[in-house]
Amino acid sequence: MLEPIYNTSGLVEAGCDEAGRGCLAGSVYAAAVILPPDYRNDDLNDSKQLTARRRYRLRETIERDALSWAVGVVTAEEIDRINILNASILAMHRALDALSVRPEYIIVDGNRFRPYDTVPYTTIVKGDGKFLSIAAASILAKTYRDDYMQAMHEQYPHYGWDRNAGYPTKKHREGLRLHGPSPIHRLSYNLGIEPTLFDEVEKN
Repeated sequence: MLEPIYNTSGLVEAGCDEAGRGCLAGSVYAAAVILPPDYRNDDLNDSKQLTARRRYRLRETIERDALSWAVGVVTAEEIDRINILNASILAMHRALDALSVRPEYIIVDGNRFRPYDTVPYTTIVKGDGKFLSIAAASILAKTYRDDYMQAMHEQYPHYGWDRNAGYPTKKHREGLRLHGPSPIHRLSYNLGIEPTLFDEVEKN
């Protein structure tokens, strides 16, 4: 069973997580969630441990039950400019900015973060499997990013994003080899494209 809060001093606590960091294409998404301090939900878990159907069902529950929730987005163009680590943290900061309730403490999945104003924070490795608010944030970030990549698949259908969400699968690599990068590919990543093909795509 996941814990409701990390800090027990009565501070308003927000959990943060991101989705799409390892993808070759598309924006990175992050979410921030503030749950009631006595909140319990045995169905909540790390989004990677849930089926898509359960994630979307839980998204409705989270949005209904949370004291506040928000999603932040950083585009592929921004990722190329500032790198994916900075982009992931920026997406979390943007989600925190959009909360209707100001957090007094922040817990973040992983081991890297940068100060958000003067709010104290703790990074927690595999926090999405330990604390409810981080698990909730992981579900929101994942489902909203999946919605976005489904929409992008309809515009750029060659890469199989409806099934791989931008991750480097065989189908995605094959689409890159045959069609080159789309306008939302992260060009700072190793896309596995021959330089001659890449140069040709850049000229068109």
